[in-house]
Amino acid sequence: MTPEPFVPKWIAWEVTSRCNLRCIHCRAASAGQEGKTCRAESTTAEAKALIDDIAGFCSPVLVLSGGEPLLRPDIFELARHGADRGLRMALATNGTLVTDAACRDMKAAGIRIVSLSLDGPTASVHDDFRRQPGAFAGTLKAAEAFRRHGIEFIVNSSFTKRNQPHIQAVCDLAKSIGAKAWYLFMVVPTGRGKDLLDELVSPEDYERILEWHYKAERQEGDLLMRPTCAPHYYRIVRQMARQEGVRLNQRSLSFSTGGGKGCVAAQSIAFIDAHGDVHPCSYFPGSAGNVRTTPFRRIWEDSKLFLSLRDFKGYKGRCGACEFLKVCGGCRARADLMAGDPLAEEPLCGYVPLRMRDAHEKEKPL
Repeated sequence: MTPEPFVPKWIAWEVTSRCNLRCIHCRAASAGQEGKTCRAESTTAEAKALIDDIAGFCSPVLVLSGGEPLLRPDIFELARHGADRGLRMALATNGTLVTDAACRDMKAAGIRIVSLSLDGPTASVHDDFRRQPGAFAGTLKAAEAFRRHGIEFIVNSSFTKRNQPHIQAVCDLAKSIGAKAWYLFMVVPTGRGKDLLDELVSPEDYERILEWHYKAERQEGDLLMRPTCAPHYYRIVRQMARQEGVRLNQRSLSFSTGGGKGCVAAQSIAFIDAHGDVHPCSYFPGSAGNVRTTPFRRIWEDSKLFLSLRDFKGYKGRCGACEFLKVCGGCRARADLMAGDPLAEEPLCGYVPLRMRDAHEKEKPL
């Protein structure tokens, strides 16, 4: 049987690096909002040409991201252009600049769904993460505006040790404000997030959090829950389901992660930064090529970096030996950033593969 080709299903595009916040974990260490454009930012014509290039190859969800995309004056023009080309358009915002007028423009531009950032259940926790007083109030106000205008939105929440105790409360708040889905992000130390190495959740707590997520996800009815940048969740799902005697293919549709997959960087997702560089995901530092000089399709199909991440035979350490490799994969960005090798084992996973345990037992003296 011929293997299914790798096709991009989700592309995030940093349409601007400007932002009105200075979040501690920002993967891009986004710049201030001075001026109407930044040096790296594409022109409207260049941006539309990129949309045409992508649409000529595939039909992914195209997320207009940043920075803060609402700082870009032509953002809705670009969204409309993408929608007219048959792409499923989405917008990722921190929420502080959302107004009724912006909501009307989103709907007119064909934006299908919006993501909001929420990193704490209170202003003190969220605003500390976002380094901006009033950021929490802005997120709640944006959620209210989205509900008023009938715009579906998801909530993205990032966690380190400083806000780890509030995970359950953030989940509850996301549900109460009307989110369609809640995505739990385990911070990847890139960009401004490099300063958070000492604040990363420990491997032991990481495991406990993902076990909590498994149980919480099964209990939720109308809120889709999805851990992000936490690929070994898909190992945990299978382990816990096996313990409970639950067959994954008989799970309810609401428990959608049962058949899910971990790291899909360069397999079904990609990220295009404000300079035009294409990365395997939003947090991966290395570039596979630049869309200002090379068509996106050629980068996707021929880049050595992308091809290496798709070849599990090259994975090293515990990941390479793991029986859950094909459903987990380990975070490739975290491996590159923390181990200096994108094919190295996942640094924040404490699981020891059966093959390694068997070898260890054989080496023990009688």
